[in-house]
Amino acid sequence: MRILLLVSAFNGLTQRVWCSLREQGHDVGVELAPTFESGAAMTRAVERADPDLILCPFLKHRVPDTIYDRWPTVIVHPGPVGDRGPSSLDHAIRDGRDRWGVTALSAVEELDAGPVWATAVFDMPDQPISKSALYNSRVADAAMACIGEVVRKVADGERPIPAEACLRIVPVSGELPLLRREDFRVDWSRPAAELERLVAAADGAPGAPAGVNGRSVCIFDAVASPEHTGAQPGTVVGRNLDAVAIACGVGTLWVGYAAELSGRRGTKLPAAQVIDASNAPFRRVPDALAETTYVRDGAVGYLTFRSYSGAMYTEQCRRMTSAVEKALTEDTRVLVIKGTEHAFSNGIHLGTVDASPDPAAEAWENICAIDELCLAIATAEQLTVAAFTANAGAGGVMAGLCADVTLAREGVVLNPYYDMGIYGSELHSWSMPARVGDHRASLLLSRKLPISVAEAARIGLISAVGPREWGEFTTWLSSAAQGYEEPATLGWMLAARAERRATDRPLSYYQTIELAEMARDFFDDRNAFSVHRRAFLRKTAADATPDKLRFSTARV
Repeated sequence: MRILLLVSAFNGLTQRVWCSLREQGHDVGVELAPTFESGAAMTRAVERADPDLILCPFLKHRVPDTIYDRWPTVIVHPGPVGDRGPSSLDHAIRDGRDRWGVTALSAVEELDAGPVWATAVFDMPDQPISKSALYNSRVADAAMACIGEVVRKVADGERPIPAEACLRIVPVSGELPLLRREDFRVDWSRPAAELERLVAAADGAPGAPAGVNGRSVCIFDAVASPEHTGAQPGTVVGRNLDAVAIACGVGTLWVGYAAELSGRRGTKLPAAQVIDASNAPFRRVPDALAETTYVRDGAVGYLTFRSYSGAMYTEQCRRMTSAVEKALTEDTRVLVIKGTEHAFSNGIHLGTVDASPDPAAEAWENICAIDELCLAIATAEQLTVAAFTANAGAGGVMAGLCADVTLAREGVVLNPYYDMGIYGSELHSWSMPARVGDHRASLLLSRKLPISVAEAARIGLISAVGPREWGEFTTWLSSAAQGYEEPATLGWMLAARAERRATDRPLSYYQTIELAEMARDFFDDRNAFSVHRRAFLRKTAADATPDKLRFSTARV
């Protein structure tokens, strides 16, 4: 079919839908709704596309009747049948719901009130989960199931059914009110466990406002600890790297990220860069907030990286490099480097770059630091295995490709690089051609389009794809690592690697060329990196839909 994705942004879910439908053989195009000044302009764009089906996996804008009266138009709503409103996930997390869902329904005049094409229900995690993590995991999985059913029904000529005729597995009370920033205000006299859930519900936007040290901030990425210091609620009582501990009515809340709040919210930064914790004592951070963890299983070591939203700032890259180097001193034969269930890496931290007094210098330090991480992985004596546990972008993709073997979890989307006005580094000019050849690597790098891990495995960019369900994937990953550790397999793989290295240029050759280009991008700003960076951080709407997202973009 000819399927148009009408969306507010080409976000992670939209990218996953785009990749999946194209792989199924559909002709898929994208139109970004914010680029249209009026409903008439949006209608003209749809007329030019003339699709068989319009899907809206992420749409904050109203669809005019001139569109949904002429073309089947399906909205994907992050709530169960009967739920309505723009704050569905905020309510589900804040209220501690045990089940939630996603519904695909026809666009009508009244928002989220059309007849239902498909719905999927899922269990909420036992522990509070941030809104972005929930959206990119269970919500996205349910949305993909709904979209698959919608495409099948449209192809078969079926019609949606009225919402009132649908079985309501999750009880809801209709339209939930819009939650604004003040609805998430932190009262430090409350228990830390309650505040953890409140901050998780406000994750991404609007953020949870709080007063700390007499300043107004928004806090994110919070984890409760039962440790009770007896300090006055709201007092900074500890620090670990850039995470900050704050006393609550019961327990302590560890804050990983924060933003200044003086009228307009500032850029999200590591908490200690926003909240003064210079006089606070060192305390052990909860495991859920640990930057790296390392465990061994016989001759296999597992090093897990954690970075909020996948962005890795300079000092964090350096610490992760040290963690890799330390893990490689262990008496192991295989080192597995992986992300968490909800994040892998998106490369350098544009927020800390932008907040620096000298953004160009900080960007340079950040790219050099992540390069050292890539070198540590690429030059290891042990066999290295990288596992894309969640979506990855830019330097995060390239860091994973520096390993000898790269595996991935089903449903993950990779963005080799973004349109950010920079050449790229992280040894990409070595790792990508070595896997897919010069021509295909050039296409992937120049187009700057997302690619699913299924497609990446098909073209040889990664080695294999494991199950989507987290428990099944970790079991699969362990089995794969143990297989690589088997003596005959390991010996063959190490010998093949040695042969490749002997005939290749030194890695410093590739790094030198890449960094020379990056220096011009950062310090001369020849391709408007500063403009692209600020637009990304401020989520500035695109002026127009890029031509590369329209119909009939060839596969690589």
